Amino acid sequence: MRTALTIAGSDCSGGAGIQADLKTMTMNGVYAMSAITALTAQNTTGVTGIVDISPEFVKQQLEMIFEDIYPDAVKIGMVSSAPIIEAIAEELIKYKAKNIVLDPVMVATSGSALMESTALSTLKSKLFPLARVITPNILEAQTLSGISIKDEAAMSKAAKIIYEAHGCAVLLKGGHSVNDANDLLYDKGKENWFYGKRINNPNTHGTGCTLSSAIAANLAKGYTLEESVKISKDYISGALLSMLDLGKGSGPMNHAFDLKGEYAKEVGHEQENINI
Repeated sequence: MRTALTIAGSDCSGGAGIQADLKTMTMNGVYAMSAITALTAQNTTGVTGIVDISPEFVKQQLEMIFEDIYPDAVKIGMVSSAPIIEAIAEELIKYKAKNIVLDPVMVATSGSALMESTALSTLKSKLFPLARVITPNILEAQTLSGISIKDEAAMSKAAKIIYEAHGCAVLLKGGHSVNDANDLLYDKGKENWFYGKRINNPNTHGTGCTLSSAIAANLAKGYTLEESVKISKDYISGALLSMLDLGKGSGPMNHAFDLKGEYAKEVGHEQENINI
């Protein structure tokens, strides 16, 4: 069985972060592992507290994982401080980690900040060069490229700027702020558009985490980057189309929308006799 590792923060409400990543990787057919960078107190309405894990303990988690079950791919999400970023980079270089998917998480879906302002330059200098692909949304891409993005032409320009500055592929997520659901993959001077139809579902908590961890899972299984993006977009569309509606704010998606079989049944459905 192929394996994948997520390095990210915990979302106690289960819709984003480590929890979303583990669900997504499992549903995409790989053995999922995690190294936690931060604990957050959050739900669908916002983030009320963040406790960073010490860089030393982040390194210890990574060492235990790489020394025993080597991951076929790595997804990196919330890394809120420069010392944590430096610790992660050191371990990934030491263990020659491969298929690294970096989601440059700066702000939660609810609008809450998830990264210290001083950490961005460290993220760009230490982790971007290690990544196979980074997956910024429009707001993150504006910060990284330094330009305003109002249309698809600007998306192309921004993706090229980011690629040329850092040398890693860029999956720039369009979303409803620019287009329906059209994402641009820019890699080695080549543009590849992935077109999608906007799904009228306000519950989008954790979409970025889900997409990046699905891409990592599919890279782990041996798919190309382009194939992994296509499969992952189809997966996230299915999760949104399931129309799960939980919480008082922007709720989570149904990561297990495609889960079938005996262990997915609820009381009232036909089941085999259960002997207790």
